[in-house]
Amino acid sequence: MSPDGVALAARGLGKVHRGRWVLRDCAFLVPAGRVAALVGGNGAGKSTLLGALAGVLAPDTGEVRVADGARVAFVAQDKPLYPHFSVREMLRLGRALNRVWDQGRAERWLERFGVPLGRACGKLSGGERAQVALALAAGSCPSVLLLDEPLSELDPLARREVTRELLTEVADTGMTVLVSTHAVAELDGVADYLLLLERGRLRVEGDIDDLLAAHLRYAGPRSATAPVPGEVVEARHAGGRSEFLLRVPLGTVAPETEPCWAPRPVTLEDLVLAHLTNARGGN
Repeated sequence: MSPDGVALAARGLGKVHRGRWVLRDCAFLVPAGRVAALVGGNGAGKSTLLGALAGVLAPDTGEVRVADGARVAFVAQDKPLYPHFSVREMLRLGRALNRVWDQGRAERWLERFGVPLGRACGKLSGGERAQVALALAAGSCPSVLLLDEPLSELDPLARREVTRELLTEVADTGMTVLVSTHAVAELDGVADYLLLLERGRLRVEGDIDDLLAAHLRYAGPRSATAPVPGEVVEARHAGGRSEFLLRVPLGTVAPETEPCWAPRPVTLEDLVLAHLTNARGGN
């Protein structure tokens, strides 16, 4: 962990691909020991951002910073494995390529999910290949773990079990996790920090509890304006009704309104979808 308690940071980060900015002027930090969710639509730049943080891609502008002495593991979306290697041989390769390696930790992960060590990786299911990639990451004993859509090929039960294992690893080791996902609803109770990326720009960043506390939804009679001051993240109008999702400064007491405009809390999925819609000009 760095002296300032920051595991990952970026400043002015930009990347051009085929003449187009896929990341532009991204600046953020991820505190150490947190589970941070990286969310955004298709083409938002999530994989590019993770690649830059992992050192796989060189940024065209700006810089990334990883805490001094941090060991970084990256599980890419395509989970590259040698198809003719057995799972046991992949672990042997992991041991050879990593200065720090815990064979027992990797094997326990695979045993937990019933992945046979003697089977060739090319004959594994998509979910089993994902488990091998995660086992390799676990065996390298990372202090920072970057995951690009790691659970997309797993069934719902396996996703829940993997999530529990990752949370146990975080609690036991103090590891920092940054996970890219489309399944926003599955982040509830898992992630505690949010990075929301859209069209290559960072739109929202912060502690999830703080972000949820700063967003309120108001529904009432049709109105062109919100019933209280605040940043209008989303506005909907249908028939004689209007609904606003507002962001107010953290710590602000919700202003008094008419009873018909009583505020309601929002879920993480509400917050993410509203900001994505706003970023695309959908309001």
